Amino acid sequence: MPDLFGDPPERTEPKERPDAPLADRLRPRTLAEVVGQEHLTGPDGAIGRMVAAGRLSSILFWGPPGTGKTTISRLLADAVGMRFEPISAVFSGVADLKKVFASAREHARLSQKTLLFVDEIHRFNRAQQDSFLPFVEDGTVTLVGATTENPSFELNAALLSRAQVLILRRLDSDALEKLLDRAEALMERPLPLTAAAREALVASADGDGRFLLNQAETLYSVAVPEPLNPASLSALLHRRVAVYDKDREGHYNLISALHKSLRGSDPQAALYYLARMLTAGEQPLYVLRRLVRFASEDIGLADPQALVQCLAAKDAYDFLGSPEGELSIVQACLYCATAPKSNAAYAAQKAAFRSARETGSLMPPQNILNAPTKLMKDIGYGKGYAYDHDAPEGFSGANYWPDELPPQTFYTPTDRGFEQRIAERLAYWNARRAEQRDN
Repeated sequence: MPDLFGDPPERTEPKERPDAPLADRLRPRTLAEVVGQEHLTGPDGAIGRMVAAGRLSSILFWGPPGTGKTTISRLLADAVGMRFEPISAVFSGVADLKKVFASAREHARLSQKTLLFVDEIHRFNRAQQDSFLPFVEDGTVTLVGATTENPSFELNAALLSRAQVLILRRLDSDALEKLLDRAEALMERPLPLTAAAREALVASADGDGRFLLNQAETLYSVAVPEPLNPASLSALLHRRVAVYDKDREGHYNLISALHKSLRGSDPQAALYYLARMLTAGEQPLYVLRRLVRFASEDIGLADPQALVQCLAAKDAYDFLGSPEGELSIVQACLYCATAPKSNAAYAAQKAAFRSARETGSLMPPQNILNAPTKLMKDIGYGKGYAYDHDAPEGFSGANYWPDELPPQTFYTPTDRGFEQRIAERLAYWNARRAEQRDN
């Protein structure tokens, strides 16, 4: 069994063909060479413990692209002496799965266990995912799936219950630097970059090791008279596009981060997440809808202008389009982040709707019912109605609640922003009502 936790063995000449991509030539040969996932591959990590025991359970690797999901799976099979059978959910169907399971059964008869690696496993539909279950349960295969999507959303509960979900982290700058060091050792020359340009190259990878090595390979393939600075590096290479699927978890993670940054009155963080979404291609009108909702849910009457600002931003964006109209979205975002916060209106809605569902058939008191016909007047509709504008100070203090339902309190304003003044008004009216009841 390979030495998992010791120093990596000295690299010999790669067995791959010389014209193979740099990322393939630098692919780790042991788990000890995998960078950036030590929380899994280390002695106390889930993978480390499995390998030490010499036995694997089914696994689902969840992580961003370029973090080593395929490599770790292949090395796991080597580490415990299993046969490695890879398939891709993008290119495989039911017929392919049947062949894989049949082959695994034949090898099992020869005491050769199979590690079935399924790349992009979330691409299989629910029925295809269910087809794995009997073969996982009877030990025909040990399933190792890889996905960039949240397994909770994309995979069957039955499959999730039979596998351990292990999360791979995006590679940090130290891990990416190690990859560049290995590339330079293999190529036997440094990258043609200044120190600042090297930092920019690492940052541009956005945690994707494969992308970083592909960029390094491009740099090695061009003739550069002198080391590139950040500006010349940017002109030569394209920056990696941020990972962001508008209908998947990245979308929900960022809108959640934006909403909570706004609620926490952190305009700098809110602006950062807003920029993340818009630069990744999110529809500006979606962001505006979320800001409008936020203005009512988390600000409400603490600052009634927040809703006005958000709706004005929507109109400005409709009028100007991109990119000019995006400044109005930024303005609305900053206004919401810096406004006083209150969820009193949101809480009042929930309480009032709940009460309405529970008491929805109660008749309003007769004094506030309309009486358009003589019969309705004769039976008491509208009798005794107090017209508030005729009352002193424009306040009659009449009862507006059904006879069977005592007055309820749904809305309780905070002492923040404009709601402080609303609270004073409510306190005044409540005191007047109490006086009239006593009299």
